[in-house]
Amino acid sequence: MPANQPPHDSTLADESAELVADAPDVAQPQAAENTATPELSPAGRWKLLSVLLAVMFMSLVSVSIVNVVLPSIESTMGASESDLQWVLAGYALTFGVVLVAAGRAGDLLGRGMMFIIGVVIFTLASILAGFAADPMQLNIARFIMGIGSGLLNPQVMGMIQQHFQGAARGRAYGFLGTIVGFSVAIGPVLGGVLINWLGPDAGWRSTFLINVPIGMIAVLIAFIWLPKPLFTRPTSKVDLDPVGTLLLAAGIFAFLFPFVQARENPMLWSLLAVALILLALWIWWERRYKLRGAQPMVELSLFKIRSFSNGTVIAGLYFMGVSSVWVLVAIYVQQARGFSALEAGLIALPAALFSALSAHVAGRYVMTAGRRLVIGGTLSAFFGLLCTIAIIELEARGILSIWWLLLSLSFIGLAQGFIISPNQALTLMEVPVQNSGSAGGLMQTSQRVGTAVGIAVITAVFYGVNQSAGYPTAMTLSFIAISILVLATLWVAVVDWRHGHRKVEQPELV
Repeated sequence: MPANQPPHDSTLADESAELVADAPDVAQPQAAENTATPELSPAGRWKLLSVLLAVMFMSLVSVSIVNVVLPSIESTMGASESDLQWVLAGYALTFGVVLVAAGRAGDLLGRGMMFIIGVVIFTLASILAGFAADPMQLNIARFIMGIGSGLLNPQVMGMIQQHFQGAARGRAYGFLGTIVGFSVAIGPVLGGVLINWLGPDAGWRSTFLINVPIGMIAVLIAFIWLPKPLFTRPTSKVDLDPVGTLLLAAGIFAFLFPFVQARENPMLWSLLAVALILLALWIWWERRYKLRGAQPMVELSLFKIRSFSNGTVIAGLYFMGVSSVWVLVAIYVQQARGFSALEAGLIALPAALFSALSAHVAGRYVMTAGRRLVIGGTLSAFFGLLCTIAIIELEARGILSIWWLLLSLSFIGLAQGFIISPNQALTLMEVPVQNSGSAGGLMQTSQRVGTAVGIAVITAVFYGVNQSAGYPTAMTLSFIAISILVLATLWVAVVDWRHGHRKVEQPELV
């Protein structure tokens, strides 16, 4: 690589693939030929992307809309704080457990069919949630929704990696980021409108039932527009590594469960030791399985790709912190300041719209600006968090209106567009296409683990401090904790950016 070549965080994806071809030990899957589908025309690629984005919109609205309907669920179903935590964290729990296995299955058996199966499960579970008779039934439905979302999400990443290259891939991730921002924007507002229109009980139920027509239409269009064949009949025996799959799923579940339920039973913290043992066994098994000549569910050598390992850590840290912002704001303005569900949705609307805008811009420049977009985004998030803390404290003293949160949260929304989708593109940029499903699953698992842990821990801090010191202090301390996690995200992003410069300045080390 010549000395004047751009750093790795500004290298086009097709150039990065050349680097990966020389990377040690990144094995090719036994069914790599299954991922070889005819090249799509430009029109075919954008039809494919429209299906993927429609389904992502459905699944993401279902996440963001819940934040403003929690008080309605609590009042109409008599749900406890633990029940409400499960509504939020249970979805992320099952989502995280199935992601990697789903990505691997898509790599081997066909991403199209796995995608459709995930959409069908998600849609059926939405019906169950909409007609739930008690908190237990609602949370069971949320668990199943998490499974459906976990099945379909790695296929979205895998198909973008497979069918889009270079600058087009960056634009595809930019559109994905725009959908993320728009769904975050419309979800709380839509939830507030439905509750105001239909009342608390019918309102929160309808927030799940609106997924049904979207899911049905998406399945029909997917059968027409997704690349064929949807299901790839393997030419040889397919090895899904069932032992490795079970070990990883059990390890993730054992790790996440205490963060969700340990407030009810502190003895559950002992499961963390069990989780570490299971994850260590999983690593041992994957290495042993490969030495036997079989194909492990995850190529552990993927973590030798620095952009992938660093990006996975960035995703986990960022989601561990910032995912709680929108939950806390929705709870605070409704319970402490008497906002309606609609007003709670509106206060985060500018932030979500800025997220959609910045994601679209980032998609155009991610292949040239690279990790600098993520660094700028984390700085914007940190500034927004500090401003939010100041507004909360000043509002508690009667100096400012709580509506100033419209401004401070906008900096956090702006940050999300510059962090989430660009980080996905940069993290997977050097990953071979045949490993993209399992790699995307690993990266999204870090997001889901971060989300579940962050929401469980930070909301526990919020409720605990609120009981003794009141809402403003609880918000301040919670946002300080989030700020620390954002600073940790910034540090990893800077490390990865500097590593990219060293790769250019010392090409002999590549």
